[in-house]
Amino acid sequence: MKIATHKTVIKNGQVVDGTGAPPIADGAVLIEGGRITFVGKQSDLPPLTEGTEQIDACGGTIMPGLVEAHFHPTYFNVAKLEDLDIKYPVEYVTILASCNAKLALECGYTAARSGGSLFNIDVWMKKAIENDLIPGPRMAASGREICGAGGLMDWNPDFRKIGMEGLILLINGADEARSAVRKLVKDGVEWVKTYPTGDAADANANDHHTLCMTYDEMHAVVQTAHNHNLKVTGHCRATAGIKNALLANYDAIEHGTFMDDETLDLLLERDVPVVPALYFEQASIEFGPEYGMPQDVIDGHQETLDGGAESARRILEAGGRLGMGGDYGFAWNPHGDYAKELEFFVKFVGLKPLDVLKCATQTGAEILGREDEFGTLATGKLADVLVVDGDVVADISILQDRKRIIAVMQGGITKAGRIMAPAHANS
Repeated sequence: MKIATHKTVIKNGQVVDGTGAPPIADGAVLIEGGRITFVGKQSDLPPLTEGTEQIDACGGTIMPGLVEAHFHPTYFNVAKLEDLDIKYPVEYVTILASCNAKLALECGYTAARSGGSLFNIDVWMKKAIENDLIPGPRMAASGREICGAGGLMDWNPDFRKIGMEGLILLINGADEARSAVRKLVKDGVEWVKTYPTGDAADANANDHHTLCMTYDEMHAVVQTAHNHNLKVTGHCRATAGIKNALLANYDAIEHGTFMDDETLDLLLERDVPVVPALYFEQASIEFGPEYGMPQDVIDGHQETLDGGAESARRILEAGGRLGMGGDYGFAWNPHGDYAKELEFFVKFVGLKPLDVLKCATQTGAEILGREDEFGTLATGKLADVLVVDGDVVADISILQDRKRIIAVMQGGITKAGRIMAPAHANS
C-alpha cells in the first residue's frame, strides 16, 4: 500500500490517541512521509514548512483508524444458512466482498481481521488492497473455517451432495484437523478460524452450550498452525469450549460468552484477547421476528447476550483485552453498521467510551499483530488516522454517521471522508 510523500497537519480538534488516555484538547497530529511525527497540543507544533497540507478537524476528534476485529467480507444480506455459501456464485461473492471492504474503509475502519471467508477470497482481497487495486482496510486473512463434522457449520444435508468446502473444512479427528490446516497454509491465510462450540442459531442440534470439536482436534489445529507461523482463533460460547481453546493455546477467542472464574483466570494468565461481538445478539433479538426467527432461537440469543455482556465486563475489569467487531453481513446486522458495536458496549454493556475506543483501535491492532505499525496515534507509526466532526468521547454514536467523517487516512493518504486526497498524495 502506498504512503504519502508530502507533509500533512491535522488540527483544530481533540486528540484521542487510542491508548485510553484522556483526550488532548486543542490537539494536532503532524504526518511526514506517511508516518506520524508529532502528536500533542497544537501550540507545541514544530514550525510547518511551506506546502504542508492542512486538515481542519472542525473542533471534532482526531483519532486512530478503527479496527474491525471480526470481519466477514463475503457475508452479504444473509437471512438463512443457504445465503452463506450457495446463494451466489463465487465470482459474484468476490465482487460483493470488495464492496464490503470499500464500505468498511468509508466507515472509518482502516484495518480488519477476517473472521472467515468463502473460499479464500479474503486472501486475494488483501493482496488487491495492499497493491492499491481496490480500497479497503488493511487485512488479516482467514479463508475457510474448520468445524467438526455434524457441528454448527455442517448444515448442508448430505442429500444435496454439494459438500461444504467453499466455506468450511469439515474434520473428524486430529489427523483430519492437521490436514485441514495444511490446506489453509497452501491458501496463504494468516489466521485459522475454528468452531469449537455451537451457537443459539442452531438451537436444536448445536446450541451455544454444545461442543463441536474435541480437545484433541483443537490441539492438532494449533500445533500445526503454529508450526507454520499461523495464529488460531475459535467461535467459543460454551464454557468448556473456551477452556479447551485456552488449554490448546489458541491465540484469540471469538465471543467468549459463558466464562466461569477458572476460565477467566486461565484467559488472564495467557493474556488472550476476546472479541465478544455482542451487537449481533441484540440485533437478532430486536429484528429476528421480522425474518421468521423461531422464538427458541431468539431466547438463545438473549441468553447469549446476557452471558456475553457479563463476561466482557469481567474480562476488562480484570485487566484482560477485548477487541471490537462481529458478524456483520446478516440481513438484520448489515455491513456498514460496524460502529453500532461501539455504542452498544457503552450504553448496554456499561463500558467507558475511552475504553471502548481503545478496544477498537489499540487492541484491534494487537490482535492483528501489528500494534507497532498502527492502532494508536504515536510518533513513528503509520498515519492511519480518522478525523470526525464531533466529540466521540461524549457521544460515541457519532461514529455511525458517515457524513460526520471528515477524513479516513491510510499511510497519510486520505482515502474517504468529506475531503479527499490531493493529486500529489498518490505520487
